[in-house]
Amino acid sequence: MSMSDVMKENSGRRRRVTILGSTGSVGLNTLDVIGRNSDRYEVFALTANTNFQLLADQCRQYRPRFAVLCDATAALQLSQLLAASQIPTEILVGPAGLDQVAAHEDTDYVMAAIVGAAGLASALAAVEEGKRLLLANKEALVMSGSLFMQAVKTHQSTLLPIDSEHNAIFQSMANGAANHATGIRKILLTGSGGPLRQLPLAQMSQVTPDQACAHPNWSMGRKISVDSATMMNKGLEIIEAKWLFDLDVDQIEVVVHPQSIIHSMVDYIDGSIVAQLGNPDMRTPIAHGLAWPNRVDSGVSMLDMTAIGRLDFEPPDLQRFPCLRLAQEVARGAQSLAIAMNAANEVAVQAFLDELITFTDIPLIIESVLEQTDSDEALTMASILAIDHQARQQAGKAMQRKGVSVTSSRAGDPNA
Repeated sequence: MSMSDVMKENSGRRRRVTILGSTGSVGLNTLDVIGRNSDRYEVFALTANTNFQLLADQCRQYRPRFAVLCDATAALQLSQLLAASQIPTEILVGPAGLDQVAAHEDTDYVMAAIVGAAGLASALAAVEEGKRLLLANKEALVMSGSLFMQAVKTHQSTLLPIDSEHNAIFQSMANGAANHATGIRKILLTGSGGPLRQLPLAQMSQVTPDQACAHPNWSMGRKISVDSATMMNKGLEIIEAKWLFDLDVDQIEVVVHPQSIIHSMVDYIDGSIVAQLGNPDMRTPIAHGLAWPNRVDSGVSMLDMTAIGRLDFEPPDLQRFPCLRLAQEVARGAQSLAIAMNAANEVAVQAFLDELITFTDIPLIIESVLEQTDSDEALTMASILAIDHQARQQAGKAMQRKGVSVTSSRAGDPNA
């Protein structure tokens, strides 16, 4: 815990929380936890992409000082709704607005829950102002691992992982202490295998977006749900874990655990394996991040081990999940490859959700982009964004060769 965090904890006042991406699943769960602990936390700012109606409802309930929408037309509609309700929330627009509320001097904690590359800049803005950053956006570290972690160190920011797997690791390894100091042999990233774990391989090309998004255990947004179905989410988590916990890629192992009860494990050199267990509910890691090093009520029901009865584990099938194989290879390479893979995945997943390509086209498009990407270390935001943009264009061209409109290549582009 940083000195500023200690001073705030001792001040007795409520912590002011900015939620980047308040209308998504993580944002909604964060508001639920805050609502259960209103004596400890208050909402400072809420942000969304275009969903002005839900954001208006949130503003009426939580009365934030600021609300940000990335779309100017949606922001105008929000302004009209709030004016009619006499809500004094100030409305900001676009990436500059996101950066402003993330870095604002009156913000204590920032929940970074914007999906994809679009969430990188505002998360970094919070870090550079020394905020407590609750990181639910795994793409931020995938794209800018070295730069991001150096900024955390330089600005003495408190970085707490909110992905259920990384939060579980954090809890299981003495609050994220480096492996060389704690005798860690490896970490075990668990994943359910998603809704397609047992689907015959011959049927994978016919998978619909609704099938891919029908996660058996978790309630998530559609993009993240598709990443779970392809197991690209585990691939991104390997890269994120490498940076978060200062580990070699060979120290990170993916294990399929269909029940999603053990959220991840740490294997120590003395033979001990420490695991974090709980019901599959994002409010647990959110509450942990808000209250750390203390604990608060999350609203999650107690885990009944006798009702579960059994816990199963199996290695991932890389023939079924080629996206995981690609990510494992990329994790050992230069930062440019991780940036390009993430960008190509965002474009391909959006095209699949728009029913422009098949489910099995997703890894083919990603691999095509990776083959065209030079192995370079991206150490500045300008170079990171340039590689990201180029990869999206290459993904668009790969889809164009399939007869698909290249407009989807802009999906999630932080340069857009």
